[in-house]
Amino acid sequence: MPEFHSRLSAVLLRALLAVAVLCTAAMASAQTPGKTEVLWLGQAATRITTPGGKVIVIDPWLTSNPKTPANFKALTALGKVDLILVTHAHFDHVADAPALAKMHNVPVYGPAGLNDTWAKLGVLPPELSPRFGKGGTIQPFGPNGPKITAVHAEHSSEYTWKNPATNKEEVVVGGEPVGFILEMENGFRIYHMGDTAVFGDMRLIGDMYHPDLVLVPIGGHFVMNPQDAAMAMREMIRPKYALPIHYGTIPQLRGTPAEFKAALGNSPVQMLVVNPGEKVEF
Repeated sequence: MPEFHSRLSAVLLRALLAVAVLCTAAMASAQTPGKTEVLWLGQAATRITTPGGKVIVIDPWLTSNPKTPANFKALTALGKVDLILVTHAHFDHVADAPALAKMHNVPVYGPAGLNDTWAKLGVLPPELSPRFGKGGTIQPFGPNGPKITAVHAEHSSEYTWKNPATNKEEVVVGGEPVGFILEMENGFRIYHMGDTAVFGDMRLIGDMYHPDLVLVPIGGHFVMNPQDAAMAMREMIRPKYALPIHYGTIPQLRGTPAEFKAALGNSPVQMLVVNPGEKVEF
């Protein structure tokens, strides 16, 4: 009998050790930071690859975008796409979204009014055009995937389409513009501002979501100029990194990264400058 208890104790000990090893490995895996890749393609078009390998495309205007590199003009050049986000209904943010969604059979999330318009007009089938509202958070890949929250933007959002019955262009409801907070699987947070002017609740967005990286429009005329954008980064949102977008595409978007950097001054916010077609990793 003592020998039996001894063997039983040894078996239990080995089992407990095996469980401990598995738990330690699982904890280590959960704590290992993954990579977030951000590829900018001109204007506001961005491809984000999450640490878990999900590919999210935001504001896809590529095929006719003068700033998109030639090797990304074809939508197939993006590779796999798991989800599309659009911040508002203007052509330079949604132009290629319906075609890209149909190509990959993936949904486009944007202003609720725009999604409703697309479904009603037949631009996209309802299952590829789900509604989503400001303040709402979605986890389209399940509870362990990235979280996406729609936040306010100060802009407009008309949608222009060609009516097939009349062959004439019409301006229809495009919902209210939004920005997006994307929280990666490892906690890294990106704020894609879309198109926006400065508004007071940018400070609230900074306090609530603490974004690590902000994709910030700096061109002026339709969006913030470099000085406004720098003030928002320094005093209101206070991210670790700011990557300027939405400049230089047309003559009115005169703001430059050099002006943005000068306006940031000695702020701890680190400006990242990439050319269209280049990417950064975090």
